[in-house]
Amino acid sequence: MKNYFTIALVCVFVFISCKNDAKKEDENTQKEEPKTEVVTKNNDFKHSLAQWSLNKPFRDGSMDPMDFAHIAKDLGFTGVEYVTQLYPSVLETGDNYKERVMTLASKLHEISKQAEMDNVLIMVDHAGELADPDPEKLKEAIENHKIWMDAANLMGAHSVRANLFGELDPVKWHALSVASLKELGAYGKEIGVNIIIENHGGWSSDASKLVAVMKEVNMETVGTLPDFGNFCVKREGGERWGAPCVEEYDTYKGTQELMEFAVGASAKSYNFDENGDETKLDYQKLIQIVNDFKTDRFRDYIGTEYEGPLEDPKEGVKLTKALVEKSINNLK
Repeated sequence: MKNYFTIALVCVFVFISCKNDAKKEDENTQKEEPKTEVVTKNNDFKHSLAQWSLNKPFRDGSMDPMDFAHIAKDLGFTGVEYVTQLYPSVLETGDNYKERVMTLASKLHEISKQAEMDNVLIMVDHAGELADPDPEKLKEAIENHKIWMDAANLMGAHSVRANLFGELDPVKWHALSVASLKELGAYGKEIGVNIIIENHGGWSSDASKLVAVMKEVNMETVGTLPDFGNFCVKREGGERWGAPCVEEYDTYKGTQELMEFAVGASAKSYNFDENGDETKLDYQKLIQIVNDFKTDRFRDYIGTEYEGPLEDPKEGVKLTKALVEKSINNLK
């Protein structure tokens, strides 16, 4: 009988202990909210149109480059990226260059306000080479780019996109590029405008070399503009443009590397398949890279830049924008 009594007491004790443990576990469960992994898609990107997308009609006179802001708005964009070589009044440097640039900037600014469009950036060409080994030519190139930075400031654009052409030796090119960008970056800090470099041929299309320049410059006002389609480092015969590419940097690796310093991205396109996808570039992968690796300096705008054979480039622009939007909607 005594043994039965002892066993009964033990059972009661175990029952009470288990009940208390269950109660404590229940209380803890109520206090601690279930942990669930939340994946947030960044759908806050804005869309700007790179003027080069319509370079053919602007050049043949069937479109007026002064109407660019209105054209971009009609195509569904909220921002514009200008290309200086499409404006005859500033195609050449020399006499009254600053006056001509600022007159044009003032007119474009007024037109963009009428169209209620954001002036995002100015792509500067033919203003001198920022890695020119000739000291006098280099000095002139730097001063000319400062003029365009003044124009960007007047227009409310956050950046001037420059090129790093000139010296062919990679070591000398690096040193000249760093010196030019440090001077322009310091000027940009004074007026609130960035100087940014696109992978745009030559050593600038070697992302590792451009990143090395950015790291040595190490200024918030100096950055990059990754272009999905411009990673050709060398062409046949040493040509800058047009000739077949003989050395190309990996597009996806290069885009990811340049995103560390990017203030925007240029979504280049050439051709499309029956599903509306680019035939050469994996847009989903590229937009994912932009989303995953952008830093606080990224200004939200992704530029559409069509550069294909369609007779009406507006159709290419629409297809490119639709593909960018689809890729954004499918972000992981």
